[in-house]
Amino acid sequence: MDILVMVGQLILGLTILVGLHELGHMLAAKWFGMRVEKYAIGFPPKIFSKKFGETEYMLGLIPLGGFVKISGMVDESMDTEALKEEPKPWEFRAKPAWQRLIVMMGGIIVNVITGIVIYIALTYNYGEQYIPAKEVKYGVVPNEIGKDIGFQTGDRVVAVNGKELERFEDVYSMDAILGRNAYYTVERNGQQVKIEVPANLMDRVADDKDRMFFVQPRQPFKVGQVMAGSAAAKAGLQEGDFITRINNESIKFFHELQQALHANAGKAVTMMVERDGKPIKLKAEVSEEGTLGFMQVPLLQFATKNYSLGESIPMGTNQAFGVITANLKGFGKIFRGEVSASKSLSGPIGIAQIFGDTFSWYKFWNITAMLSMVLAFMNFLPIPALDGGHVVFLTYEIISGRKPSDNFLENAQKVGMVLLLGLMAFAIFNDVFKIIF
Repeated sequence: MDILVMVGQLILGLTILVGLHELGHMLAAKWFGMRVEKYAIGFPPKIFSKKFGETEYMLGLIPLGGFVKISGMVDESMDTEALKEEPKPWEFRAKPAWQRLIVMMGGIIVNVITGIVIYIALTYNYGEQYIPAKEVKYGVVPNEIGKDIGFQTGDRVVAVNGKELERFEDVYSMDAILGRNAYYTVERNGQQVKIEVPANLMDRVADDKDRMFFVQPRQPFKVGQVMAGSAAAKAGLQEGDFITRINNESIKFFHELQQALHANAGKAVTMMVERDGKPIKLKAEVSEEGTLGFMQVPLLQFATKNYSLGESIPMGTNQAFGVITANLKGFGKIFRGEVSASKSLSGPIGIAQIFGDTFSWYKFWNITAMLSMVLAFMNFLPIPALDGGHVVFLTYEIISGRKPSDNFLENAQKVGMVLLLGLMAFAIFNDVFKIIF
């Protein structure tokens, strides 16, 4: 049943996103008078199809994509017979380059709009969760930058620039990081200590988003979702467990667990966990990255701030484009060799695990919004067979006034299809490999 919930969410999410993406292409094509031969969600074999007017609407059995077949266009169907004849007025190739460009951008635009609308709706309906400063009663854990500034583990931040701290997230506010003569007031061992913010703090955190969180709440935790096939799953760790010891080290806070796991990266450890009030001993193989493979559930109480529709629009929009920014940074790290592609990329199995084996509408729509922005980003990549590849060729045509030959477009499409199929095979194999090993 858990697997069915996971797979069901994946299929529903992809069906919505692919359907809307292809709808964007189809509506733009019809708007400019192009003939749309087929609109398909999923790939053959065919489950259902119905023809309305000139367009056949089809639902395929394989729910990992979809397509729109537009007359006179070199696409993934590789049906090039019609291209040997003179262009007909209703064909894609007979239309001006700017119209063809809009058609190719239609799916991307719809996915961006979808992501933004979902994030706005989530913000409006669920508000924003934050940590009240009074909840951070165990103090903070500083990273390297936090320690350089002067923070110590266990410090409790009580004020920023002399103003009492109400939301912990305000520790990272621009008033604190960019303000002149900015400072924090912390409580340490029963005394208040002033920590001055260095003038170059923004320079130090600007190149890496993670560095922005130079101090984080010291928080007790329990085990959340355990990833299938992970070291945690193989060890028998279960959702709701409390990890109390790693080897001989007592664990109370999540940062203590992280330190213990990094110290034992690639090694076997003995874990003591508390389950239903009873102690249990488990043995686990820590990954080379110092992880076990589960989501932590912080035991701090979050508060919620509600927003009007007008307030939700900019917040949801920023959240949506934050996904694009994160993907750009992620690809940059992969190309620079800072992170492994095999550990960063996920296929359908990995995406299904992100949805999880329990269902909530908030989580489903949050992940669907994120995937909508990712789909827009991936489709905009300048790879032949993707929308971004067509955009590159059409932009070249608009600027130069010269259209690439149909033979060139056909060969580019073949190369792109090989690349995409290879990438999909790698992603699926990588998902399976991570589960097995």
